[in-house]
Amino acid sequence: MLRQILALILKELLAVLRDPRSRMVLIGPPLIQLVVFGYAATFDLNHVPIAIYDQDHSQASRDLIARFALSPTFTVKDVLASDRRIDELIDSRQVQMVLVIDRRFTRDLLTRQAAPVQVILDGRNSNTALLIEGYVNSIVSGFALGWAQEHGAGPPPATLNIRARYNATLSSRWFIVPGIVALLTEVETLLVVGLSVAREREMGTFDQLLVTPLRPIDILIGKGLPGLIIGMVEASAVIAAATLWFEVPLRGGLIALYVGLALFILAITGIGLAISSLVATQQQALLGAFLFLVPSIILSGFATPIANMPGWVQALTLINPMRYFLVIVRGVFLEGAGLASIASQLWPMALIGVITLAAAGWLFRKRVT
Repeated sequence: MLRQILALILKELLAVLRDPRSRMVLIGPPLIQLVVFGYAATFDLNHVPIAIYDQDHSQASRDLIARFALSPTFTVKDVLASDRRIDELIDSRQVQMVLVIDRRFTRDLLTRQAAPVQVILDGRNSNTALLIEGYVNSIVSGFALGWAQEHGAGPPPATLNIRARYNATLSSRWFIVPGIVALLTEVETLLVVGLSVAREREMGTFDQLLVTPLRPIDILIGKGLPGLIIGMVEASAVIAAATLWFEVPLRGGLIALYVGLALFILAITGIGLAISSLVATQQQALLGAFLFLVPSIILSGFATPIANMPGWVQALTLINPMRYFLVIVRGVFLEGAGLASIASQLWPMALIGVITLAAAGWLFRKRVT
């Protein structure tokens, strides 16, 4: 029986690898998504277009403007002579921020009074506006501290000294790229496994499998293991790209990472087999896979923190295996997490895998009978 199962596994792998369309699905999309997410999906801001309205025209105001001009975050697109064009520039999205320096700026600094600087933001994208506000605060605070030291005013009574653990430069790529390991592994495994039984039904070879000595559970194993193998290979390629190409540090051990990866793929394989057992065509299998993928990604914490979601939505995330693997992969990459520290994330994925595989077996037997 074992030899027959191995033959079915080999047949399934050859069916996937010999089909040009299947090879394209396995190779093309992961590469494209890896490049797109690795370079385009970022929370960092660079070259934000801004305008400057300097009413003071002093050495102090020019020093402050120079800090914005030399920052890689901002690009000065316009220098205004009056406030009449501020609304026009923001409404037309030519700039995302206007820096307004009051005519009493230097006088207030010299008399040690508060010298406010006005920042007018485009608030249509609230997340971007909050990020810009943070960068502006950093630049203005640095200017104020430098001015106080140069003019004998002494440092402010309290200063903020920020040190970030695990990601010293706060690069969003270090946060996103490990998540891509989970994302691409889920997409590829779900597609390969979800299409397996549906492909047999469309080609008319499914009935031939049923008349073989193989039991329904043997057929499920033969259909599921190729997806598990392909998922591990795909994930390994993305992990290598994350460390060698995107230079994200892998601080933890590979054992912890691959134990989590195996349980994650096992859970996704069970979901893919359940979808494949329910549908009759490959088109239906694709629709079923994407019906699961979109909520799974949204509810995983890939882009938005789960803690910010409503309570009932947070409860839904508990049945999502990607939620747990994201904690594992980011913990191993950035924190150097080991098996002991990720144990609380392993058993939920194992439980989901057991339940989904049992459900897939029951559905398969029901469809056969």
